[in-house]
Amino acid sequence: MRAIDLSNVTWRKSSYSNTSGGACIEIADNHPALVPVRDSKDPHGPALVFPAGAWGAFVAAVKGGAVA
Repeated sequence: MRAIDLSNVTWRKSSYSNTSGGACIEIADNHPALVPVRDSKDPHGPALVFPAGAWGAFVAAVKGGAVA
């Protein structure tokens, strides 16, 4: 597995994150084939990186109510 440099990406908080500071994720949009995701409470911690198609399928399933 090769390392992906995420030092210069711009992170945005998910619109589904709550406002009280819990259950927040951040996503970096500037990788065309990959979607880096991290815990907003630990911005210097690890990030998970998903293939864009797999992330899109996950988001569609959440929006469709298949995942709670």
